[in-house]
Amino acid sequence: MHNGTVTSDSPLSIVHPTRSWTLLTNHGRLLLLIAAHPDARLRDLAEQAGITERAAGSIVGDLEEAGYVTRSRSGRRNSYVVHPDRPFRHPAEAGHDVGELISVFS
Repeated sequence: MHNGTVTSDSPLSIVHPTRSWTLLTNHGRLLLLIAAHPDARLRDLAEQAGITERAAGSIVGDLEEAGYVTRSRSGRRNSYVVHPDRPFRHPAEAGHDVGELISVFS
């Protein structure tokens, strides 16, 4: 068993994992949030992702630098555009673009 107990009632349910982890990174989570809410404040994105505003700002900077997101100023606020045609960064998924991930969650 992997870090949890499987019950006989439901063979696929995992109860109380001993180590906490998620399938999506904070980078992936923020990309999905920005795609769904392109005019959201950084503070709101951070809150929805469960991270600090400072961490969210750093991640958005990473996403922008890698070409996944373009940030533009709209008055006193930022607005974001996600570029769904950008490929995944890992070579194992490089044949897929992030638009496929976004479509799964939208």
